Amino acid sequence: MMSLDVAQLGKDILAAFNGTLIEKWPEIREYGEAEAKKLAQTLVMIEKLKISGKITKEQAALHLEIQKNATRMVFMTIEGLGILAAEAAITAALNVVKDSVNTAVGFSLL
Repeated sequence: MMSLDVAQLGKDILAAFNGTLIEKWPEIREYGEAEAKKLAQTLVMIEKLKISGKITKEQAALHLEIQKNATRMVFMTIEGLGILAAEAAITAALNVVKDSVNTAVGFSLL
């Protein structure tokens, strides 16, 4: 049975983005919403693939890294938002969902 809820993950990730990037939030809100949704969808996809035995820990980590890179690049296209701010936002977002995701996939993905 799937335990991760894409909508809840998305809300939690979005709240972490907002809290971390508060000064830029009016400019990046739409980007943040889209990226939160994509990260949440990636995490749910990883859980689904893991449950069905179609993905290894290494493949799961690679899927996550690809999405993190995409999110990082999107955030860095925003004027005045540098790599450190983008990285801090992604780290904060993944820390918020870390326990539920790691429990769902059965290993330390985050």
